[in-house]
Amino acid sequence: MKRTTLDVTFAIGFFAVAVGLLVARANPATSYEASIFTGPPTVVWIGFALALAIAVGTTLACRGRQQAIGIGLGATTVTAIVSLPVVRNYRFIGMGDALTHLGWTRDIVNGALQPHELFYPGVHSIAAVFHFVGGIPIERALLLTVVALFVPFLVFVPLVVRGVTGDGLAVGCAAIVSWMVLPINNVATHMGVHTNSNALFLVPVVLFAFVAYLRRRATIERLPFGLSPFSVLVYLTGITLLLVHPQQMINVVVLVGTVAGIQFLARRRFDDHPMVAHSTMYTPTIVLGAAFALWAATNERFRNAISGLVEGILSADVGAGAEVGQREASLTEIGGSLGELFVTMFFEAALIGAVVGLFVLVMWLGWTETDRETSSFVTYLALALVPLGGILLVYLLGTPTMAFRQIGFIYVVVTILGGIALAHTIGGLSRVITTPGANAVAAVVLGACLVLGLLTVYASPLIYSPSQHVTDEMYSGYESGLDHAVDDRPIAGLGYDPYRYDHGLYGLERDQPLTSAGTASGEVDPEAFEAGNYSGAYHGSQYYFAVTEFDVTREVDVYRQLHYSDASLEALERQPTADKVVSNDEFELYAVDGTA
Repeated sequence: MKRTTLDVTFAIGFFAVAVGLLVARANPATSYEASIFTGPPTVVWIGFALALAIAVGTTLACRGRQQAIGIGLGATTVTAIVSLPVVRNYRFIGMGDALTHLGWTRDIVNGALQPHELFYPGVHSIAAVFHFVGGIPIERALLLTVVALFVPFLVFVPLVVRGVTGDGLAVGCAAIVSWMVLPINNVATHMGVHTNSNALFLVPVVLFAFVAYLRRRATIERLPFGLSPFSVLVYLTGITLLLVHPQQMINVVVLVGTVAGIQFLARRRFDDHPMVAHSTMYTPTIVLGAAFALWAATNERFRNAISGLVEGILSADVGAGAEVGQREASLTEIGGSLGELFVTMFFEAALIGAVVGLFVLVMWLGWTETDRETSSFVTYLALALVPLGGILLVYLLGTPTMAFRQIGFIYVVVTILGGIALAHTIGGLSRVITTPGANAVAAVVLGACLVLGLLTVYASPLIYSPSQHVTDEMYSGYESGLDHAVDDRPIAGLGYDPYRYDHGLYGLERDQPLTSAGTASGEVDPEAFEAGNYSGAYHGSQYYFAVTEFDVTREVDVYRQLHYSDASLEALERQPTADKVVSNDEFELYAVDGTA
């Protein structure tokens, strides 16, 4: 394709992204949105789709400057999609851990908590800086922090592959796979204010530092204590990851330790292998491992997590099997199935994983033309998946949620290997058909996978999990309700425990509970609630009952009244023992007399 034609094509792509963003900004969310994908006007998605189509095609077919522009176009478009909560003026997103992180950030801003007192203060500290420097609300500062920490993933995945192999097609394939955002599985890793997930997007930065350290010798005078600029880069990126979330630091230490072990064995067996020429990872493994140990040993939260994992392993009723069985039964009752959910959520991840597995096997058998330098790095990363997989098995036995967090990290590594594996697959296909034909087939397949990946980058009814969009009405409703509630009267929610709003609104660093949610909270009993026994639906005591548009959407529309029905909510309005004390379009709070 001629350069002029390419330039015009790129201009169209960037113009399409700009139009999509401007239209999305001009149509902010005015009420609760169950799906971030159905909220914006259709023209937004047409613009993004056109930009991604151009980006995929040019990233595969072009090299050099043109490929870099194509990668930039795709990364910009995916960042725009991830930024939609900010662009469309969401008050906040996330009703679980996200609200607790909001509370901790509020504590830091108010001076009630020092950053170093948190086990992972990175996200909160960055948001506090945005708040003070930009003068923006804390909620919006956290949403901006999510975007800021996501961008390095899109930038450094192709850079890592470029450092490993230098092959333009592999770099392009890695970029496209990164746009699928495979580490997000919406089971235990989420796109939002979720520090464990946010840390995943910094892992490629650390891996880039490792690749630079392994492949390059410092040409300037070494620094004190035997350091080099590249080793300093490794330590700085590793410590940054530690401050965002230490669990991902554990995985990095395991990966680096595996590389160090492979190097030790290679040096005993080979004299001229590329692994022998690489800088050893012995010292980085020790330094990063010691940094994690020192940071974690004094933290009570870490000790409690280890205790919970051990108890889960020893307990017969805790584990992935029991949880999967419960989810499958619930899905069947509302007309879904695990098979359907797996295809929606994990098909593209499984496909990329299978390609990577086959490529590594074929490479080890010597059936590819992979050069020895590239094969060394592939071997490093592939063998590191063995101990990482071992940790996954331990989590599956003890805490299944942690297992899916581990899968998130594994898929950061798989994303990098996927670029190399797909490049070899396309290269092999080009020998059967033509190179343009192979690129066309790859563009169609990867484009389809990209659509699947981006459809699940945020929760939505498509995966039976409506968006946790916190609107102004929900926020102000909880604020009014908790401000004026009787302190010793507990608060219950409709299938959702409201105590997280207490965290988000008032922080966590206080000596005494400030609200009824801080005193006691929970969920109303579905059987009693459906039977019309509203007084006895929460421990037979006086309580507040909060219900939001999110609760109704989840329980009535998405779960199809599996636990709570629309009729029972309507009947509550007529109960003499339930007084509505706060009400707006998306929030209602009732004072229920549980003694009547």
